[in-house]
Amino acid sequence: MRSVVEIEVTGYGVPEHDDNNSQMLQRQRSLGSGVIVDPDGYIVTNNHVVAGAVRIRVILAPATVELVPYHTSLARRQRVYEAKLIGTNRYADLAVIKIEEKGLPIIPLPDEQFHVRLGQTVLAIGSPEGLDHTVTKGIVSAVGRQPDVDRPMVYVQTDAPINPGNSGGPLVDRGGNLIGINTFIFTSGGGSEGLGFAIPEPIVRFAYNEIKAHGSVRPITIGAHAQTITPELAAGLKLPVSWGVIISDVDPAGPAQTGGLHTGDVVASVDGIPIDSLPKYIAFLYLHPAGRPMEIQVLRDGKPVNVSVTPAEAPQSIENLSDLINPSTDLIAALGIFAIDLKGQLATAIPSRSGTGVIVAGLLSGEPATLADLQVGDVIHSINGKPVSDTEHLRQDLASFKPGDAVVFEVERQSVIQYVAFEME
Repeated sequence: MRSVVEIEVTGYGVPEHDDNNSQMLQRQRSLGSGVIVDPDGYIVTNNHVVAGAVRIRVILAPATVELVPYHTSLARRQRVYEAKLIGTNRYADLAVIKIEEKGLPIIPLPDEQFHVRLGQTVLAIGSPEGLDHTVTKGIVSAVGRQPDVDRPMVYVQTDAPINPGNSGGPLVDRGGNLIGINTFIFTSGGGSEGLGFAIPEPIVRFAYNEIKAHGSVRPITIGAHAQTITPELAAGLKLPVSWGVIISDVDPAGPAQTGGLHTGDVVASVDGIPIDSLPKYIAFLYLHPAGRPMEIQVLRDGKPVNVSVTPAEAPQSIENLSDLINPSTDLIAALGIFAIDLKGQLATAIPSRSGTGVIVAGLLSGEPATLADLQVGDVIHSINGKPVSDTEHLRQDLASFKPGDAVVFEVERQSVIQYVAFEME
């Protein structure tokens, strides 16, 4: 399909087989796929395809028309574009990029979900190992698979062969309708073993619209915590059902408490859709637009109760500092580090003594400057006694030193202040 593109990325990332968990970033080049969803050049792909990118190139492969057996003619020549990153969402592993072109062929994101059926025929399209427009066929092996019990994200499972380079490409039905975006496989040998997973189209559509409008998916919270109902839990609490979702905690003065949600409530439906599992409940929280009331029906003491909860924007959560790095702007080559200003929501998420400074978010592999003994998570407060307010001033101060000059950082490391001394190279 002409709406499927190949994506080439150069940038920085943690090596795939980093057994020591060193968080050392190195220069990388990777290949992936994407799908054009807007004729003005907007393309959906995986976050992990473009993560750490310094340069993104999109390749519209040539289309061929066979005139005589074994003799082909180009119907469209290969075109290569520089792409701009619009935004990403790490939770769903989705990203939106854009090329400057008009009138492109697309796979549309529909206003309503196509019903995906177990066993229906699907096609996976992409550029595995750089082989553009490769099409493989299979069936839907599971409609809503949750591979990781600790991560309530569901996928469409397929046995259509998916290999490295397919990431970000579409999974479509026989009518060309988007079922999902191919994202990962389970494999012991590195190739396809018939266990492929795609991000469902409703999640793709929601994330695309949010990223296009805001540059990111605005996380929301209702200030309540839920868990799966087990038969033992149901028997012990004398619940009316032995399956589903129960509210286990409600944050004081949060949206849920304000709206009337109680600890021990059994969630029956969200916005009119029945809820029978924790992944489905979490999915509806993810897909709910920010600022719009959420209508929740619960069972309380066996009786149905309707509550209306207006979600609030969730505070920024940080699983890995390297996820926050923009390699194009955050590299400080003189130190061999990637640094980010400690301000705004980041300062709230990472408390420090002064609330300001520069945080080391990554180390560049193989750089002798890392002998400065800086570590990921260090907050640089001063350089030779001069306060460091942001990365721009840090770069200016470093530029004033000559090779052999002594440099002393005042660093906050795990809430302890210490000095890091070295000579400029």
